[in-house]
Amino acid sequence: MQTLKDVKSGETVTIKKLSGTGAVRRRIMDMGLTKGTEVTVVKVAPLGDPIEITVRGYELSIRKSEAENIEIG
Repeated sequence: MQTLKDVKSGETVTIKKLSGTGAVRRRIMDMGLTKGTEVTVVKVAPLGDPIEITVRGYELSIRKSEAENIEIG
């Protein structure tokens, strides 16, 4: 299982599945990260947290802990 946390800068991937429960899952979905959405990783901070991504035409920064809940395909 590969997650968004494992993607390198410059790569574009498609979200396959969201794991996590409750408020965490709802927060991820509210940011526009849903199944089938294409995501481009723009850059990763030097220590790996946060990760800057482009999704649905806007820039978004997410934590590694949130990125672990996003499976990619």
